[in-house]
Amino acid sequence: MPGQFEEAVAAVRKGDYATAQRVLRGLADQGSAGARHNLGLMYLNGRGVPRDEAEAAKWFRKAADQGHAAAQHSLGGMYDIGRGVPQNDAEAVKWFRKAAEQGLAKAQCDLGVMYAKGRGVTRNVAEAARWFRKGADQAYTAAQVNLGLMYEIGQGVPKNFAEAVRCYQAAADQGEARAQFSLGAMYAAGRGLPKDNVRAYMWFSLSATQANDNAVKNRDLTARSMTPAQIADAQKLAREWTPKPK
Repeated sequence: MPGQFEEAVAAVRKGDYATAQRVLRGLADQGSAGARHNLGLMYLNGRGVPRDEAEAAKWFRKAADQGHAAAQHSLGGMYDIGRGVPQNDAEAVKWFRKAAEQGLAKAQCDLGVMYAKGRGVTRNVAEAARWFRKGADQAYTAAQVNLGLMYEIGQGVPKNFAEAVRCYQAAADQGEARAQFSLGAMYAAGRGLPKDNVRAYMWFSLSATQANDNAVKNRDLTARSMTPAQIADAQKLAREWTPKPK
């Protein structure tokens, strides 16, 4: 069975979705949770099979019931936005929690979002921050950004600009556009670190390359307070920046 699964993965990488679907279906019928989850993804994305969100949810559920964390998260995501199943916040929380408790970082982040918004659970920003921290500790960028925001505004945790910067920096270093924008804003305002327009311009520029219109506006606004030499330095820093592995 492991060899067959590897065959399916190789077929997907080559774009041979028909072969991948055939192999995965055989494995799924034999009870492989990983194959069932991946088969669900093929139905969700219409790869090798007609796109069918209800069929995707069916296969996600089969794998989720076997305790497959990624499938539990996928099924939670279906309930979150009502794809292939009726939209249901409580069910989304149920499946996000199952995956989060197994340590899946993206599920921990999504569960935190549900607590932050009070969707499917009683709103609890401290609990939201707790789950964001779990995801952030695994270097999951969305969780790092969310935890940084909690520290910046003092929600669920004591307000702490230095901690907000630390979270934003960790995600920005991986190339996360929202984190790059937020880090630029912290440099521009001198919050949690010394004010530095060169660094602010740099981070706004990097975020702007990912179609962040607010980053473009803030970069141009920051430039009004900079000398041509400072702008040149900031542009050089942006050009030479490379993402750091998590």
